[in-house]
Amino acid sequence: MQDKHIARIAAELSLAPGRVRAVAGLLEEGGTVPFIARYRKEATGSLDEVAITGIRDRLEQLAELDKRREAILKSLEERQLLTDELKEKVNAAETMAALEDVYLPFRPKRRTRATVAKEKGLEPLAAILFAQDAATDPAAEAAAFVDAEKGVETVDDALAGARDIIAEWVNENQEARARIRDLFAAKGVFKSKVIADREAEGAKFRDYFAWEEPVASAPSHRVLAMRRGENEKILSLGISPPEEEALKLLEEQFVTGQGPASGQVREAVHDGYRRLLCWSMETEIRLETKKRADEAAIRVFADNLRQLLLAPPLGQKNVLAIDPGFRTGCKVVCLDRQGKLLHNDTIFPHFSEEGKARAAETIRELVGTFSIEAVAVGNGTAGRETEAFVRGLGLAGIPVILVNESGASVYSASNVARDEFPDHDVTVRGAVSIGRRLVDPLAELVKIDPKAIGVGQYQHDVDQGALKRSLDDVVSSCVNAVGVEVNTASPQLLTYVSGLGPQLAANIVAYRNEHGPFEAREGLRKVPRLGPKAFEQAAGFLRIRGGKNPLDASAVHPESYAVVEAMARDLECSVTDLVKDEAKRKAIDIAKYVSDKVGIPTLKDIVAELARPGRDPRETFEPVTFAEGIEKPEDLRPGMKLPGVVTNVTAFGAFVDVGVHQDGLVHVSQLADRYVSDPNQVVKVAQRVEVTVLDVDLERKRIALSMKKGVTGDRKAPPAQDRGPWPERRPERSRQDRQKQEKKKPEPAPFNNPFARAFGKGKPK
Repeated sequence: MQDKHIARIAAELSLAPGRVRAVAGLLEEGGTVPFIARYRKEATGSLDEVAITGIRDRLEQLAELDKRREAILKSLEERQLLTDELKEKVNAAETMAALEDVYLPFRPKRRTRATVAKEKGLEPLAAILFAQDAATDPAAEAAAFVDAEKGVETVDDALAGARDIIAEWVNENQEARARIRDLFAAKGVFKSKVIADREAEGAKFRDYFAWEEPVASAPSHRVLAMRRGENEKILSLGISPPEEEALKLLEEQFVTGQGPASGQVREAVHDGYRRLLCWSMETEIRLETKKRADEAAIRVFADNLRQLLLAPPLGQKNVLAIDPGFRTGCKVVCLDRQGKLLHNDTIFPHFSEEGKARAAETIRELVGTFSIEAVAVGNGTAGRETEAFVRGLGLAGIPVILVNESGASVYSASNVARDEFPDHDVTVRGAVSIGRRLVDPLAELVKIDPKAIGVGQYQHDVDQGALKRSLDDVVSSCVNAVGVEVNTASPQLLTYVSGLGPQLAANIVAYRNEHGPFEAREGLRKVPRLGPKAFEQAAGFLRIRGGKNPLDASAVHPESYAVVEAMARDLECSVTDLVKDEAKRKAIDIAKYVSDKVGIPTLKDIVAELARPGRDPRETFEPVTFAEGIEKPEDLRPGMKLPGVVTNVTAFGAFVDVGVHQDGLVHVSQLADRYVSDPNQVVKVAQRVEVTVLDVDLERKRIALSMKKGVTGDRKAPPAQDRGPWPERRPERSRQDRQKQEKKKPEPAPFNNPFARAFGKGKPK
């Protein structure tokens, strides 16, 4: 059966069977996707992570199909219903739908109208009618089945019962179900309408109050929008193809004559479709379209998350980070180059000149005391105002950068944050998170549930298991692509390293804390429970900078160290010389080092890694500076050209932050001066862009933008249903809310807070 699956997957994915078999074997041995893609290229033919993940997922789907097949065969055998012909049909079914169609007539079911009719002895009459002999007189044949004791009072009762049996035969016929399933997929139509008296409550769904759309072409965001409207009891939603076509298909299959018996069969066919088959198929198509919509939404979410996690890092700097606020002030923290918290304070620059002066004095003092090299300001409430305030201080040579703080409050109230900062409240933790995500977005964002980062849509509507797995795959892929410094990494970051996981990550940190920094990768073998397989999977992705062996700081796997050492010997130099001297690297003839275990792909990777050991694949950091004086939607006017940063990419366009606390939408039709079918071809999350304001709808909190050249802002925004859902920037929970969640009292405000001063609350520092 495994070979059968290999051949099938190879055909579906257009891959050589040998490559698929190699991947399947490596996965079965416990190999992870990043490890197989990076260090087993000879076996897989250099398949990338996407292809390997596709093979893994398809193998699991086929395993589920086999599991269900075995359960069905066991059920049939236990009930003594399994025949050789039926067994052959069960084994031949290639999809779950086809398998369930085969099993449907034999599945234990509740009493139906057909089973009641069979109990009354009407199945022979159904068979007579179904034969559709032109000479058959239905009434005459039915008269023989009239039996008051069985509940068949009249000829009409007998015929009705026989038709019920035929209707169930139609519903359970494998060929009929396949044909109607195809019709639903090809010509089915979504039809949604508003439920009476729910118009006001469901205003956000008004684009779907009277909406029709073909199943075959409905985009994922509209499918999920209609389903959400239905779940919230705002919309009624149905799916069906043209009924006359469905009935015609069934009549062609089941109505074989012109006589009175055929008339009875035709009536039964119509009843079977309207009462049974259409609802069964609608349920299936609902599940199928939901699955497709989920896959599309999850794919968009995963792509956005990857782009966000791989956003350029500022790099190791001494950072002053600010979690901005009005009434509760701005929480300020100072971090060293390793992200260690050195100091925290609170400033109040937004209520009075006195508070502003004190805040300016505090910032200047902290910048000098802690040798600050960059300032990070959260982009939530008061973010633009705080950014402008800090910029106005004239901190020469120190960049002031607005940082997306989505999810900072989730982190600050998490167990992870409590473990890191047990003696500080949520406001300090949130500010630390803002500063650290500027220095290294990947290292900090792995501490937050990806769903809290804010780069997906309908994330609570899609299959949660599939979403979690996809996002975990993305995080793992990104972490392993960048590599992890084992002596400074958090347990959360180490958790995503190939072959590790939460327990081994915790063991590594505990061992590091007890015995000091690792001096070599080989030292990882001493970590409790980190066995040979885990070491094999993880070692190449873990970095030890400044160690005795320069290869420990690179992506060269320890299993290949001997090859590099042989290269150095042949050139009569050290491994360090190979790393430093380009001329020596060019002199390497990699063909000399090919063996049964090491091939050309791995050797090319080794030489490339020697040129830039432990290189970071992320791009160089470039800060975005928003337009001055544009701080809220009311400041926007059509025609304005503004700098912005992409915060979310969807199937229908991209959302861009232009610094007004409300993201604007660049519809797919406005992304470029050419036709764009996939927004990901043009933009990515965290990309810096220039946009033109097309329209501002303050009432609905919607901003329409364009990236086309020469646009003046007089064009109308696209129709609502073409835009998909329009997310609103949700403000982070207030400090009071976060402190309540922590069950801690808020810190006393200093007297330079005008509210505290006015009401006599708080005490001076």
